[in-house]
Amino acid sequence: MSVALVTGGGGGIGRATALALARDGADVAIADLDVPQGEETARLVEDAGRRALFLRTDVTDGAEVAACVDRVERKLGPISAFANNAGIEGVVAPIHLYPDEVFDSLLQVNAKGVFLGLKHVLARMIPRGAGAIVNTASTSAVRGRAGLAGYVATKHAVLGLTRVAALDVAGTAIRVNAILPGPVETRMIESLDEQARRSGGIRRAGAAAYGKPDDIATVIAFLLSDKAKHVNGAAWTVDAGATIA
Repeated sequence: MSVALVTGGGGGIGRATALALARDGADVAIADLDVPQGEETARLVEDAGRRALFLRTDVTDGAEVAACVDRVERKLGPISAFANNAGIEGVVAPIHLYPDEVFDSLLQVNAKGVFLGLKHVLARMIPRGAGAIVNTASTSAVRGRAGLAGYVATKHAVLGLTRVAALDVAGTAIRVNAILPGPVETRMIESLDEQARRSGGIRRAGAAAYGKPDDIATVIAFLLSDKAKHVNGAAWTVDAGATIA
């Protein structure tokens, strides 16, 4: 592994993944809309002894994603590992009250953003015949959750895109997998929990304890490494057993 790109790398699972990849010896590019947070992640990667590049990028804009990928490869070298991680949570509301505009924004970021990342990174990896991608889905990709129509729908989409991309590259040395985190101590989960409390009754089934961003990042780093060279099209659940309850 030499050059990695992490979208949504400004904090939470994205930042933890960027640092895990740096510890594994990768130079890391961070794409995010939050400039201060993204620049802070880049500084932490450099503190770990690796080259870093922050790029303010709107993952819903194909031209920006293409430009981001191009600049990473010009500045750092060919992308060999891609953590396709950017995502948003939306709101908690029953489906008959779920705002249209929130559903649309989730489709743009969580589904189209993942698609565009796959499209533009694979366009570089396929001619080289090598590389690894991990899309951040959720345990919401394999179950329903009351009040989370937009989030659940888009995370199902991420899992579907993962499987399509894995088949598209089957027979090459490129791999595409998905990580399905359960609840993790991040800003996103804090937002969902607070909305659930205010909603007066919508609750999430889950694990007894929340995970840490590093719990997810270490699995992503493994899937992006040569140690997982025989893993393609897989959905790795990391949730302390919540989905089997």
